[in-house]
Amino acid sequence: MNRKIILLVFMVVMNLGIDAQDYNNTPFSTPELEAKVDSLMSKMTMDEKIAQITGTRLRELMVDGKVSLEKCRELIPNGIGHFCQFSTGQALNPEALRDLVREVQSYLMTETRLKIPAIFHEEAITGFATQGATTFPQQIGMGCSWNPELVKRNTQSTAQNMRDAGATFALSPMLDLSRTAHWNRHQESYGEDAYLTSRMGVAFVNGLQGDDFKTGIATTVKHFAGYGTKNNSEKTLYEEYLMPFEACIKVAGAKSVMPSYGVYKALPISVNPSMLDRMLRREIGFDGMVVSDYGAINMVYKKYKQAPNIMTAGAMAINAGIDIEFSAPTAYPLLPEAIEKGLVTEEVINTAVKRCLIMKLKLGLFDENQSIGKDGALDFDPPEFRELAYQAACESIVLLKNDGILPLKKNVKKIALVGPNAATTQGLLGDYTYQAMRAFWKNEPYDALNPKLVTLKEGLENSLRKSVKIEHERGCDWSAELEAKIDKSGFGDDRLGKLKLLSVQGLPQPDLQNAIKISKESDVIIAAMGENISLNGEGRSRKGIGLPGEQEAFVEQLLATGKPVILVLFGGRQQVIDKLEGRCAAIINAWFPGEEGGNALADIIVGKVNPSAKLCVTYPNSQKREEVNYQNGYSEAQLPLYPFGYGLSYTNYEYSDFKMASEVSIEQERFSISINVKNTGKMDGKEIVQLYVSPTDRNSGMKPIQLKGFKKVAIKAGKTKTLTFEVSPQQLAQYIDSKWIVESGSYEFKIGASSTDIKLKGIINLKGDNLFLENGRDIFFSVNQ
Repeated sequence: MNRKIILLVFMVVMNLGIDAQDYNNTPFSTPELEAKVDSLMSKMTMDEKIAQITGTRLRELMVDGKVSLEKCRELIPNGIGHFCQFSTGQALNPEALRDLVREVQSYLMTETRLKIPAIFHEEAITGFATQGATTFPQQIGMGCSWNPELVKRNTQSTAQNMRDAGATFALSPMLDLSRTAHWNRHQESYGEDAYLTSRMGVAFVNGLQGDDFKTGIATTVKHFAGYGTKNNSEKTLYEEYLMPFEACIKVAGAKSVMPSYGVYKALPISVNPSMLDRMLRREIGFDGMVVSDYGAINMVYKKYKQAPNIMTAGAMAINAGIDIEFSAPTAYPLLPEAIEKGLVTEEVINTAVKRCLIMKLKLGLFDENQSIGKDGALDFDPPEFRELAYQAACESIVLLKNDGILPLKKNVKKIALVGPNAATTQGLLGDYTYQAMRAFWKNEPYDALNPKLVTLKEGLENSLRKSVKIEHERGCDWSAELEAKIDKSGFGDDRLGKLKLLSVQGLPQPDLQNAIKISKESDVIIAAMGENISLNGEGRSRKGIGLPGEQEAFVEQLLATGKPVILVLFGGRQQVIDKLEGRCAAIINAWFPGEEGGNALADIIVGKVNPSAKLCVTYPNSQKREEVNYQNGYSEAQLPLYPFGYGLSYTNYEYSDFKMASEVSIEQERFSISINVKNTGKMDGKEIVQLYVSPTDRNSGMKPIQLKGFKKVAIKAGKTKTLTFEVSPQQLAQYIDSKWIVESGSYEFKIGASSTDIKLKGIINLKGDNLFLENGRDIFFSVNQ
């Protein structure tokens, strides 16, 4: 079965993506659930309640790789709420992992007094983080796909794998807006824009949770809110940083939220009632459970010095609204003592316990004859999932520059393939993949064959004609000594040295002279440069954001050969290449493209795939440590190398026939904006059509330009498609003086191929009085026709 047939069958099976703002939010609890939980809680001791609001690691219960009933009886005699990162902590095949879950659940459901099963949770931003499971591109790459429907299909496959293993809960997606490539968690974001992040986040949640918690996976939206930014504007916080969370809660029905490690108004968010009660519950209307980030409550005492001891930190956290402590029972077991000291009430604890038990009921863990995992042989990377990973990689890879050398012409007979990421797998994997977590946290090598990770070299060998000769030499290493450093304040040990050794284990020393020799003898040079898992990720920081180590000097020597250089960049951030950009024949940003990255890259290079991705971030022109947001406009002093929304194709598109009313009522539900887009080239392609709005009033508090809609549309060569955006005036709401207001007056709507490449535009007047949204905003997206 070929790729297209596999994907078509899978799309039918997994249902269709949504293109409108379809609401999938139902109340967290029901009278029936409340009655069941109240009945159960009436029988619970305080120790049993505390057990339900804590999480632990499976390793605590294991001896010599096997579950110890003695350890279970000693450490979790009253049960447990969650098992944290249960699969990344193991190196087990799918069947063994499922059987491990079953064994632990059997103990809980037969030996503990109340027989309450646990939730097994895991990371899922690039697929189910476990050995052998499909590894999708990192989220920043998926952000560049601008394809929510594809994100939904990816997470539907992830939900299937997780349920088959017995898992029911994910600590994903990450919804933080990232506006600087210096942030070490930049790669986990969907980029810098609130609208795009919200659309992708809603698709992620809809795919993973499905229509029924009893068959899907509960998502956790994180990190609430404003993590990774130095923003101090309340208006920006509400309008932008809260928007993805609000959309995922109100539209997609997310029922778990994880606060960040950050601080808001001098108080850690983990113990901040302004964030967790006022903003999250009272203003947004969230009715689900709040989970702590790992060790976050302990940080209130140890790092932030906001509590005199860990007991007080626990009391502060549960009073603020954190329902369960991850990833070890450190603070919450001390809550009975906090009750005695008057720091917390039993009523507050009961509220947290009730939410945690309701979640277990919603997930079907109390159902009679419930199945834990799927019987029989399991395959976490079947052909249809690999095909999804391939399509995701193809749609996440951004063509930044092309002087006409791509796709490669038939006269290319000899290719020099050089660079540290040419024939290795470390540049395929983002943080929080199973492989990266085992390498970083466990200092263990991962199996590049389980799932099979396809390198660029292998992809080219698969895709090129047999008559084309590939000469390969690394030429340089990823980085110099101390290029990256670990954040010891949060993690406290020296894993990076060991991780770097793992990265080069088994590789020959790079031979610079041979790399230059084969480059001089080639028709074209493909330089696979950039980062790997030791240079980018949580707890790891680099001195700058240029090419690491000696890579830039190596590329300079390649350029000096006079042969055309195709620069392929791997990594979790935009890497500054301002000194090289003008002389490279082509530049491709591959990000961390996942297991099928090599095949996807090769097919783009040879022209079997027309690149369609566009940047979800601004590509900086310098290594300045500053936040950049396209919405503010680009000043002459801050011109980017490439703007937000930019990306090249092998074909061209012509925009025409912009149609929009000149005036509508501010109370009108929606108004239409339509355009025609024609593929004027000779190759079928997919264009990402972007809708922006700008205020016409110079005194407006609205940002100069904001994304308000987009559509990725496939157009055959020579054909034209008509696109219509149905826009709601409520999408123009601003947070002014603690109120949501849609201001009447005129706005300019713009259709563009990027935030700076505006093709068509027009002005519309919203007539009437200013519109006050008494219950806040609930319409976030335009609807595509």
